[in-house]
Amino acid sequence: MLRLLNIELQKIKYNKAAKIISIVYFSLICFIAFIVSIEFNFGGINFRVADQGIFNFPFIWHFNSWMAAWLKIFLAIVIVSIVANEYSYRTLKQNLIDGLSKKEFIISKVLTVVLFSIVSTVFLFIVSLTLGLIFSDYTEFSIIFSDLEYLFAYFLKLICFFSFCMFLAFWVKRSAFALGFLGLWQVIEGLIAILFQFIKVKTDVNLFDSVYNFLPLNAMSDLITEPFSRLGAVQSAANQLGENFNQNYDVQWSTVLITMGWTVLFIYGSYAILKRRDL
Repeated sequence: MLRLLNIELQKIKYNKAAKIISIVYFSLICFIAFIVSIEFNFGGINFRVADQGIFNFPFIWHFNSWMAAWLKIFLAIVIVSIVANEYSYRTLKQNLIDGLSKKEFIISKVLTVVLFSIVSTVFLFIVSLTLGLIFSDYTEFSIIFSDLEYLFAYFLKLICFFSFCMFLAFWVKRSAFALGFLGLWQVIEGLIAILFQFIKVKTDVNLFDSVYNFLPLNAMSDLITEPFSRLGAVQSAANQLGENFNQNYDVQWSTVLITMGWTVLFIYGSYAILKRRDL
């Protein structure tokens, strides 16, 4: 395992684009944290987003995991680039000639996906813990380390998304086409959602729970629900308007299982493509 991972790290080491994009990704996470902690002045009124409770433990785990997940496309570009370059520079064929089996080659890519996901999750944990200790009103040990399941959901979301990107890269062999298909699939799932909503209104048949929730990008999205309606200020404002949020913000194990299932399918699909393709 270490030998295979070391091979991939050597490739990344000499890939300037991968290093730059990775640096941008981690910098953006820090930048978002920096922006919301700055105090702004609007018409003589001082305002700081951090004072609105978003960095309170344990809410910060939910908020930061949801926010950081939007930036995963940067690391996805790296994953796609790594796979596509194997075809462009013919390193895939050379690795196989040098004695690496196709199974070992796929394992090396999966290890890279897992490594990127682990590093990103640990980085998010450190940033969130630091911000929480600075801004949170609650610093009891039991409160600080509650709701860490959002970090697990974030980790799983990255692995599934990167596995999807890896599968697309093996399928089309070109970075631009793989990312283009990823965007197209997002549009397709959006159109399916509109269609299902139309069917629900016209026939009272709800296809969201039985079909839509099983689609890959939606399943990944459902791992971490939006956190803003959890804020006390938002709920108070909603109550004054006669609205009530009954949303379940917990990480649902059904969604976890669906996402894990897609991850296995994407990895197996990548291996099946590589195994059958004439190099």
